[in-house]
Amino acid sequence: MSGLLAVIGKGKDPQLVKELSERMAYRGPDESDLHIMENGSVICHEGLSIIDLQSGKQPIQGTNTAWMIHDGEIYNYEELKNTVLKEHSFRTKSDSEVIVHLYEEFGYKFCNMLDGAFAFVVINGDDYIAGRDPIGVKPLYYGLDERGRIYFSSEMKAIADQCKSFSTFPPGHYYTAKTGFVKYYQPEYEDHKKAVESLNLELIRETLIEATRKRLISNVPLGVVLSGGLDTSLVSSIASRLLKGNGEKLHSFSIGLDENAPDNIAARKAAAFLGTEHHEIHFSVEEGVQVLEKVIYHIETYDVISVRSCVPMYLLSKAIAETGIKVVLSGEGADEIFGGYLYFRNAPSTEEFQDETIERVQKLFTADLLRVDKTTMAHGLEARIPFLDKDFLDVAIRIKTEEKQPKNYDGIEKYILRKAFDTPEDPYLPSEILWRQKEQFSDGVGYNWIDELIEYCSSQVSDEQMAGAAAEFPYNSPATKEAYLFRSIFHKFYPQVSAAQTVRKWIPKWQDNQDPSGRANAAHVKAGTERSKSTV
Repeated sequence: MSGLLAVIGKGKDPQLVKELSERMAYRGPDESDLHIMENGSVICHEGLSIIDLQSGKQPIQGTNTAWMIHDGEIYNYEELKNTVLKEHSFRTKSDSEVIVHLYEEFGYKFCNMLDGAFAFVVINGDDYIAGRDPIGVKPLYYGLDERGRIYFSSEMKAIADQCKSFSTFPPGHYYTAKTGFVKYYQPEYEDHKKAVESLNLELIRETLIEATRKRLISNVPLGVVLSGGLDTSLVSSIASRLLKGNGEKLHSFSIGLDENAPDNIAARKAAAFLGTEHHEIHFSVEEGVQVLEKVIYHIETYDVISVRSCVPMYLLSKAIAETGIKVVLSGEGADEIFGGYLYFRNAPSTEEFQDETIERVQKLFTADLLRVDKTTMAHGLEARIPFLDKDFLDVAIRIKTEEKQPKNYDGIEKYILRKAFDTPEDPYLPSEILWRQKEQFSDGVGYNWIDELIEYCSSQVSDEQMAGAAAEFPYNSPATKEAYLFRSIFHKFYPQVSAAQTVRKWIPKWQDNQDPSGRANAAHVKAGTERSKSTV
C-alpha cells in the first residue's frame, strides 16, 4: 500500500512534483522515491512495505524502458509469475512488479488478469496506462493542468491546486491517451436479470473463506477490525481459524465511547469466543470533535455519514498503528451485496431491491471504501476487504433476489449470509453475534456520538449562515447545520468546484427520515434488545 503520483507531460519541476507527493507521505512511511522519464514525465511513490520488504522499492522498472508505480496488493502475483509471466525476469519479489510485465506482455488488456486491490500507472516513453481495481478499494484521481499535462494521484490533495479540473478515476476502468477510459470490469451481475442462481450456502461460505485466505498474505503484523457486527465478526472468525493453523494468534480491535457502547459489548463477546488478542479503544465526543478538521482533510469528503463514521475509524486506526500492526481486515461490502441496511426491507419490488444492491456495490468507492482506505492510510495502515473479492461478488450478487430480501425472513437482513455460517456442530460465532441486527458503525460506537456531534455542529453554525448555505455552496448545498459545518471545513482545504463534485452523498432510500443513521429507520431495534436465532 502506498501513495502514487504521476505527472505526464513536459515541463513540470520534479522538485515540485516531489513536494506534491509528500502531501501523502503518511500513506507510505517506509520509503519515498521518484523517477524522471526521458520525455519529462515524473512518477513518485510513497511506500508502505507489506510484501518484499527489502527489494520492493518503487518506482519499478520493467524489462526495458517501462516504469510502474502501484498502490495496493496483487493476491495472485505468484500465479502470474509462474504462468503467463514465466518468461520474464523479475528485479524484485514484490507483488507489484507483475503489473509492468503484464503491460509488456499484453499491452493494455491485462487488468482482468489481476486479482487484488490496486491503482497503478505504467509509463513507457510516450505511452502510458493508468488503472483502478474493479470496485475501487484503492483510491485514484486524475486531472489536467493549464499546459495539458495529465495527473494521476492516490489522493486529490496532491493535485487539487495544480489542475484546472480533476475528478475521481472510475473503478473497473483503465485509461490511455489512445483509448480514453475503457471499462474492463463488466461482470454479469451488473444486470439484475442475471440474479438467477439457486441458493448455495456452502458456496457462500467457501468463497468468503477463500477470499479471506488470500488477504492474509503479509510479511508484517496483521489484525482485524472487530466491531461486533456480523460482517467484521465473520471476517475475524475466518481469519482466526486460518491463522490458528499456522500457530498464530489474531489481534482484534474495537472502538466506542466507553465499555458500554453497543459495538464494544458485542466485540468483547465475539473476541472471547474466538480467542483473539482483543484491544478495546475508548474515545470521548470532545476527542472526536478535536480531530474533525484533520479527518475531513484526510478523507476528502463532506458526506455526513462518512464524516460521522470516519472520526471513530480514524482514532481506531491510529491506535492500531501504534501497536505495530500494519495490515487489518475489515468487513465493508456485505451490506451492499446482501441488502443489509435496514431501509432495504422497504424495497418496492425485487427488481428495485437488486438494482439498489448493485448500485451500492458500484458506488462503494464514494463512501465506505473511501472511509476505510483514507482513515487507515492516514496512519500508514493497510485495510483489506474480503467481501469485495471478485469471486465472492460473482457468487453472492447473482443469487436469486428473493433469497436475499429481509421480508422473506421476518425482516432479518443478510439472512443467507448468517445462515451460511450457522454451523452448530462447529460454530463460527456465538448466536447473539451471528444474528445481531445491523448497527451502522457511527451508531454502534455509542448513540451519544452522533447526537452530541449534531449539537456541537448546531452551536458552530448560525441561522444566518444556514440561510445563505445554498448561495455559498450552490453545488450539493448543505441542508442541515451539521452538513454545513462539514462542507465549510472541506471547502477550507479543497475550495475547487472539481473537489466538491467528487463527493456523492449517502442517502437511504424508501424511508421518510432521510438522515443516514441506521437509527433513522423505524425497523431499528435499540441496542440491548437482542435478536436471537430463535426468532428466525
